[in-house]
Amino acid sequence: MDDLERYVRDFTEPETELLHELDRETNLRMVAPRMLSGAVQGRLLEMLVRMQRPHTVLEIGTFTGYSALSMAAGLEEDAVLHTFEVEDELEEFAQSFFDRSEYGRKIRLHIGSALDLAPKLGCQFDFVFMDGDKREYPDYYRMLMGDGENSPLLHAGSVIVADNILWSGKVVQPVAHNDRHTQALLEFNRMVLEDPRVENVIVPIRDGLNLIRVK
Repeated sequence: MDDLERYVRDFTEPETELLHELDRETNLRMVAPRMLSGAVQGRLLEMLVRMQRPHTVLEIGTFTGYSALSMAAGLEEDAVLHTFEVEDELEEFAQSFFDRSEYGRKIRLHIGSALDLAPKLGCQFDFVFMDGDKREYPDYYRMLMGDGENSPLLHAGSVIVADNILWSGKVVQPVAHNDRHTQALLEFNRMVLEDPRVENVIVPIRDGLNLIRVK
């Protein structure tokens, strides 16, 4: 962490003790702890949720649950957050922290592909945090916005926050022919920019967030 990052963190409202413990345990026990959202991004997600006041939230990519708990803290009492994780070995770890949180009752953890399972919930989402497999970002977007055959899962005013949009700067570097992650992120960013149904802005926080609002 450089001096500027430390300053940003020091002057942002600190994370709760439970989230601090979750961060620490993730770093100790997980192979890729960098995937965790972290304190500043977590507070941003919580604030966006508070401002948006969504009733139904979709998270694609739970990992160890930090971002889900951050968003749940900003939800109103009757709201619900559906979070999807493909790695079943993460279920017990994430659920254990959900169970210990006062906001955990608002979270529904689903194990499996959001592409397969989210449309089966039979609802539209007010707020989406996209942080799953980067190779599937274009497919997530098509699922959310509707593809002609399937109805959209969003409505006017819905917001998508897509994470890792800058991909450690690889989006502005020459892309290898077999680098499917970067290729998919480039495709996703183009799809969003060229879609007249939405408006967006990319914010260079951590690895980049694409904030998208359905018109």
